[in-house]
Amino acid sequence: MLGNILHMSQEFNPALGPTPSVQLFRAVIGLAAHLRTRMDQRLASIGLTTQQAAVLSVVEAASAPPTLGEVAAILGSSHQNARQIVSALERKGLLDVAVDPDDRRVRRLRVTPKVGAVFAERDPSDHMEVEQWFSVLSEGEQRQAVEMLHRVLADLVG
Repeated sequence: MLGNILHMSQEFNPALGPTPSVQLFRAVIGLAAHLRTRMDQRLASIGLTTQQAAVLSVVEAASAPPTLGEVAAILGSSHQNARQIVSALERKGLLDVAVDPDDRRVRRLRVTPKVGAVFAERDPSDHMEVEQWFSVLSEGEQRQAVEMLHRVLADLVG
């Protein structure tokens, strides 16, 4: 049954919605839920969630220590949700929240050295697993999907 509902061909699939846009939305939502569940299961052994790992990735990749609001905006999350995730990461010793020296009202986020230690051993295995999840698509198809989804995301966030 699930296979029949999720199967998308070149033709219209009424089970997924009235238009290709609605079908795409539903497919992306379903895929995101499955991917998040799978990654949550992988990260459970180190006491993290996919959302927490995403916050760490955003903070670590930033050219300058970001603010909570910046992280929330990048992840498309509410400020309150981002604050809860950051607080949990701070308690786990994975994130430092420090006062900005130029504007004491602003708090800047930085990963701690513990993050490197935690993920140095995990990353290769996690990356291989993610590659397996998407192996049904060729590398070219994956690149095309990334480009198209980034265009949609850029348009949504302005």
